[in-house]
Amino acid sequence: MRLSIVIPVYNEVRTLEELLSQVFAIDTGLDRQVILVDDGSTDGTLELYPKIQDRWPNEDLVVHLQPVNKGKGAALREGFKRATGDIVLIQDADLEYHPRDYPRLLQPILDGRADVVYGSRFVGGQDHRVHLFWHMVGNKFLTAFSNMFTNLTLTDMETCYKVFRAEVLEGLTLKANRFNIEPEITARIARKNAHGRRWRIFEVGISYAGRDYEEGKKITWRDGVSALWTIVKCRFSG
Repeated sequence: MRLSIVIPVYNEVRTLEELLSQVFAIDTGLDRQVILVDDGSTDGTLELYPKIQDRWPNEDLVVHLQPVNKGKGAALREGFKRATGDIVLIQDADLEYHPRDYPRLLQPILDGRADVVYGSRFVGGQDHRVHLFWHMVGNKFLTAFSNMFTNLTLTDMETCYKVFRAEVLEGLTLKANRFNIEPEITARIARKNAHGRRWRIFEVGISYAGRDYEEGKKITWRDGVSALWTIVKCRFSG
């Protein structure tokens, strides 16, 4: 079994190397591919990539540079194209989500019980940084709104941690370019697949150390509005 870890990167010069140290320190028991998709960084992140490749020469590390900033969704699509694993995991380049949760995220798929696994910040007994109240309210509202249209019972649709059997991604046509990729993915996997059945979706509790905007958080209320529109559009589009 092979695991592909897709990491969209935008202006993460302060966190990227530490994040990769955490990723490479985790032994999942699987062959590993790490795909970095830089989305037009301008803060010095670009200068890190030769150093990163020299620091971890024995890792299967793919670096793709977007010519201009297009958004998280566009970066993920590029990463998915380059993934060669049987399982594909999304990892943000900041330090909000810790790779120590990988075994927990992968287990339902490795056990043959799940096709997709979401890591929820709102269930389980894992450690969490006390964070922004209205950001939490917005996340829960978007998740509930998404559930109304998908008939799922997710607790955290907006989570970074989404893990897929490769077959799931191969059957998706994704178009969202920015943070609205999260509700689009959810809407697509909630539908019946090419085999006429629904994917088995699991949730597991994860730890979370959310950043505030002074620390580099990028999502805003405008992304929430875009997410609402994406949820509605996906419900009625083909």
